[in-house]
Amino acid sequence: MPTGPSQPSGNGHLDSRRFRQVLGRFATGVVAITALDPANDQPCGLAANSFTSVSLDPPLVAFCVAHTSTSWPRVRGAKVVTVNVLAEHQRSVCAQMAAKGGDKFAGLSWTGSPGGNPVLEGALAWLDCVVEAEHPAGDHVIIVARVLQLDTHADGGPLVFFQGGYGGFVEPA
Repeated sequence: MPTGPSQPSGNGHLDSRRFRQVLGRFATGVVAITALDPANDQPCGLAANSFTSVSLDPPLVAFCVAHTSTSWPRVRGAKVVTVNVLAEHQRSVCAQMAAKGGDKFAGLSWTGSPGGNPVLEGALAWLDCVVEAEHPAGDHVIIVARVLQLDTHADGGPLVFFQGGYGGFVEPA
């Protein structure tokens, strides 16, 4: 049952649960941002559902990372980061990349991109990027990155995030 419009509270802020509930009606794709940690040459990464193309000329993309991320500093330390566009069968990969701590690559197969970073087996596409700018934005940081190289990788449908859950994309008949 729909509820009425959310009104700012006495302090001028919207209820964060309501904000998340309403924005959850916007479906997004899911990506894994990967790199080799320059401190130990081990693969590192994180999941993001806030990824978008920004510009064709120059080729720019953007994604958002929480200020509290312990993975982003490791990924950010690399000269090049790789965006992996996850496929609908990669929910468990997304969960691993989104987990806090631990070996996020345990049991995952990957090959190296031209930039040397992990391209996850089964990902639909990859983009090697260099970070151009980081913009603080509330409890996140907006990362703008220049695409250096990119390619398609595997066939299939995208992993889609909608109303707090994951699914696939069904093409109309």
